[in-house]
Amino acid sequence: MQLQSQRPLYTKLAQVLVSLIAIGFLCIKGKEILCPLIFSLLFSILLLPIASFIERRLHLRRGAASMLSVLLFVSVITSILYLVGSQISNLASDWPQFKSQLTSSVNDLQHWISATFHIGTSKQITYVNDATSKMLDSGTNIVGATVLSLSSVLLFMVFLFIDTFFLLLYRKHMFHFLCAVFTPQYKPIVDDIVEQVQSILRQYIIGLLVEMTIVSSVCCIIYSVAGIKYAILLGLITGLFNIIPYVGIFTALGIGALITFATSGGAPGHVWVVVVTTVIMHLIDSNVILPMVVGSKVKINALITVLGVVAGEMIWGIPGMFLSLPVMAIVKIIFDRVDSLKPWGMLLGDEVKS
Repeated sequence: MQLQSQRPLYTKLAQVLVSLIAIGFLCIKGKEILCPLIFSLLFSILLLPIASFIERRLHLRRGAASMLSVLLFVSVITSILYLVGSQISNLASDWPQFKSQLTSSVNDLQHWISATFHIGTSKQITYVNDATSKMLDSGTNIVGATVLSLSSVLLFMVFLFIDTFFLLLYRKHMFHFLCAVFTPQYKPIVDDIVEQVQSILRQYIIGLLVEMTIVSSVCCIIYSVAGIKYAILLGLITGLFNIIPYVGIFTALGIGALITFATSGGAPGHVWVVVVTTVIMHLIDSNVILPMVVGSKVKINALITVLGVVAGEMIWGIPGMFLSLPVMAIVKIIFDRVDSLKPWGMLLGDEVKS
């Protein structure tokens, strides 16, 4: 009787597909709300011990302790942004050198194309002029999009700090809400899920911060010793993008090589230093630093990680790439503790060794 009452496989598959499509659609449409909210959830979990310590030791009310924790967090973020902004400002002063180096490289490329593919310089110039005119025609749209992007970033940061404060302030209220949603028999499971999500994500975020600090510091030292300009900026870029699984290494490598090529007069030695250092640091980080610092806090297999990063980029862009692994970790924690969803948790996790 139990087997006959079960729904057919195609019915379950259709329900899963419809649910995934609906969730994806809602995520795309609710990006302005959901994206800063999930970032705020991660930051509030990270700041929760600090807020509790301030509330307990300094005998402040929860609102004041939460606000002080957020202000400390804002000061750290502001310091990092100021450091990166000062480096980018100095980089902008090298624009004439970058333009001259780019012109020289384009001329060398033209000669190589002419000798290899027998395409005359005049035809190449025609192609370049056509592309340039199209870019200039869309210049107004580019400027407008840039201004809109900057305003969106500022609005994102405002919502991020506000949401983090309120999540810290109403943390017990939301926990009681989760307990009230489910029947009393599921309260131990809810308690376990909430505790595991807080513990694993806090350890994971701290581990990523330590990992990023180590990679950035080592790269900054190597670039400084090698005499590469903007060593601090390149080190920060390498450490920041390296925390994106599998994709960040190529992004950091491309940006670092391009900046070094433009600011070193095209010296191949400096470019090779950046390329080799980035690759070696990524290998050391993946095989030594990451397992030692982060450990196995988030047991997501490589295939699901890559698919999650790609899906995150498709839905929310670069922020989605950063959020993909923590979100999958939360989902796996829930799947592993709900009997009907355990097969999906097994699919997300590492291979079971028999």
